[in-house]
Amino acid sequence: MDALDGNAIAGMLFDHFGREMTTARGECMVCSARAEIAELVVFMTGPGAVVRCRSCGRVVIVAVEIRGTTRVDLAGFRLAEG
Repeated sequence: MDALDGNAIAGMLFDHFGREMTTARGECMVCSARAEIAELVVFMTGPGAVVRCRSCGRVVIVAVEIRGTTRVDLAGFRLAEG
């Protein structure tokens, strides 16, 4: 499976948040590395995507489409304020 960058989930994020999110900055909840979503490592799997921290490799975001609705779990990635 080839790794992509965060731009691969731009459409899913837009569907969920209603705005462009690939330039949003945040922090990995495991190693505290800071990055824009576009800089994260994405693996597209079946109905969704697994997004990993570029520094430590931990899963930071999971995005899936379920019955036409996009669901995004940001449990491993703290979005920066603003």
